[in-house]
Amino acid sequence: MSKTQIVWLRRDLRLADNPALYHAAKAGPVVCVYVLDDDCAKHHAYGGASRWWLHHSLESLANSLAKRHARLILRRGDAVEELSKVAEETGATTIHANRHYEPWWRKAQGKLADRLDLQLYDGNYLMPPGSITTGTGGQYKIYTPFSRAVREAFPPRDELPAPETLSSPGSWPASDDLAAWNLLPTKPDWAGGMRAFWQVGEDAAHKRLAAWEADLDDYDDKRNFPSVDKVSRLSPHLHFGEISPVQIWHKFKHKRSDGWRTFEGELIWRDYSQNAILQFPAYATKNYREDFDRFGWRDPATDEAAARDLKAWQQGRTGYPIVDAGMRQLWQTGWMHNRVRMITASFLIKHLLIDWREGEKWFWDTLCDADYASNATNWQWTAGTGVDSNMFSRIMAPLSQSEKFDAARYIRDHVPELKGLEEPYVHDPEEFGRRPAGYPRKIVPHKAARERALAALKAMKEG
Repeated sequence: MSKTQIVWLRRDLRLADNPALYHAAKAGPVVCVYVLDDDCAKHHAYGGASRWWLHHSLESLANSLAKRHARLILRRGDAVEELSKVAEETGATTIHANRHYEPWWRKAQGKLADRLDLQLYDGNYLMPPGSITTGTGGQYKIYTPFSRAVREAFPPRDELPAPETLSSPGSWPASDDLAAWNLLPTKPDWAGGMRAFWQVGEDAAHKRLAAWEADLDDYDDKRNFPSVDKVSRLSPHLHFGEISPVQIWHKFKHKRSDGWRTFEGELIWRDYSQNAILQFPAYATKNYREDFDRFGWRDPATDEAAARDLKAWQQGRTGYPIVDAGMRQLWQTGWMHNRVRMITASFLIKHLLIDWREGEKWFWDTLCDADYASNATNWQWTAGTGVDSNMFSRIMAPLSQSEKFDAARYIRDHVPELKGLEEPYVHDPEEFGRRPAGYPRKIVPHKAARERALAALKAMKEG
């Protein structure tokens, strides 16, 4: 009889197109294991919204495995130690896993490989991170040439089917009870909006993909309009690996529309972000451009006014309707429209002059799709501190962005104080003398904020 094969699951919570599971199932009886290892990731242990999603995703996966007479084994603690225990309990000597590139997982993969036969596969990205190299064999740092090189290297690997059957081991190792992990909020239960907004799991991911297909060809034109809401909303499903980018690519590879090319570019951006943390593992905590280490950020830890401004931003009480709508959508649903993410991030960094890392920490806790690589890459791009980033001096004007991208309905949906305002008043009620009594004044005027930000940039350069 073949030896038991362990499948170590992390952000690959699916049966179809899962290389680690596919190859393990061919080798022998399969034991799928998920280890909740908060200490391993330290300050990047899952935040509240991600833990809510994780609970439901694990529950969905366990149900899918049960239909194949298999089980999902849950353990909590040090991933290397717990996997070693499962191996000892089952007599397994081989562990199959899809590669992960967060620094803590790379470290854990190295430790585990010293103990057991660790078979690693490429399963979560279009092209294996690190495999797309420059003409001299180096790694790309800039997105545009990276994207061009990825497209030249296409197609990605073939999509793999879900195993039709899974052989069971002679006996199952012990498993934690998912409910005992307390991943769901209870006191208070703040997840009502998330439950109403999302369906979680592999089946839900494919249903969402099928529902969105009708909007794909118009994606290039419509993706920036939050009131239209034609974006895919696949990001949490992709982050937790309930669907793979390879599956999406093969589904739409016949498309020739601008919409598909734009969305394909966003899938490539996910790959680019992984390549960034492969080169710069501390990308979520350190400026790539060292000049910004001496930038004059307002520090909420020592500056009471900055602390009040940060709290107002977090709560969606800045007096800028598009910013407030985005931050309230985030709190309610664990997600925010992509265009509005850029506006809210720029506002924190440049209008409030607060370090991008404060925003990264807040998004990490409140986003269902909080991803170490993508979160860091997007924040450093907006701040102008990244390896490939926007110029700091390009300061988004949230009021004009709101009008340009027709955000009126979006604002009324998420800021009830402004529900009765029509255009153009809803974009800037204070300017038009239409500010309701319960809605805050702007915490900083746009012109003054812009001048302060540019002065800080000048001081950094002269310092």
